Amino acid sequence: MSAAMIGAMGATAIGCRMPKSEQLAPTNGQIAPTSSKLAPTNGQLAPTSSQLAPTNGQLAPTARFDSARAWNDLEAQVAIGPRPAGSAALQKTRDYILAELKKAGIEARQQIFIANTPLGETSMANIIATIPGRRPERLAIASHYDTKRTPFMSPSGATVTRFVGASDGASSTAALLELARVLTTRQNEFTFELIFFDGEEAVVEWNRNNDNTYGSRHYVATALKAGTLKDLRALILLDMIGDKELLIRRDALSTPWLVDIVWNAAARIGHRAVFSNEETSIDDDHVPFLGAGVPAVDIIDLDYPAWHTAADTLDNVSARSLQIVGDVVLAALPDIEARLR
Repeated sequence: MSAAMIGAMGATAIGCRMPKSEQLAPTNGQIAPTSSKLAPTNGQLAPTSSQLAPTNGQLAPTARFDSARAWNDLEAQVAIGPRPAGSAALQKTRDYILAELKKAGIEARQQIFIANTPLGETSMANIIATIPGRRPERLAIASHYDTKRTPFMSPSGATVTRFVGASDGASSTAALLELARVLTTRQNEFTFELIFFDGEEAVVEWNRNNDNTYGSRHYVATALKAGTLKDLRALILLDMIGDKELLIRRDALSTPWLVDIVWNAAARIGHRAVFSNEETSIDDDHVPFLGAGVPAVDIIDLDYPAWHTAADTLDNVSARSLQIVGDVVLAALPDIEARLR
């Protein structure tokens, strides 16, 4: 994703935008293998499963998030290489996601559409996976799975010619795949929709002619037209959650009660230091949902030195960070379900 941060302490203002100097370059058509199964390179792997804490007197679900399995998903995406919208590499990523969902026994479909970008029409596709619950109303958990096109200028002004998005794209997609697996073992009150958005990154410049969030905007527009958005009760968006030094601020644009539930869950299971009460404001894939009246929360770490640089690689992300976010989301779900009953 893209953003500009104002201020180093306290409240900050962040917009997901690209520097004006960024220009699109064609992809080189080279696709790396997706079979990488290396152990995490950060030296320490967090426990691969953790029992969730009790919530409001209720026993926690037995479903557990496996960060080692999520790490394999992260590695597989990075091994493909740069994955911008419309590229053969992103199609290979899409195939990987669909194959993993199928292995988990989860029904999934592609929502294919043509995006009108500043550089012309581009074929894009969201992936929508469904896990039935006791009720037909839906809770969505989402991530974007595309990466930023190169070349572009980093925040420091350096030209980036290769960008694999280990945190910005791969980390949240890996966590979403693992959450999908876990949710198949959980007694779900609501039906879950796992949405993998295409086209979150700008093709040229974030603030020029809505050159951003193509997939989420298409999803919302399509659901509004079909009359199905009214049954979507809330959205949890994950983005850039792989940072080794994970720090997630409260997004001022997100729905307050949903933010409170997630941050309270984080504090309850020992991650108060990671889920900071400092506030920021973020333009991301949750904004189209908020505009359509769907409660939404963005879980994102933009305090990431490798953001939109060539250094957004495996060396700067951590399985432990995936574990923290996965555990917090699962710990928050009972309270979200209780709120929406």
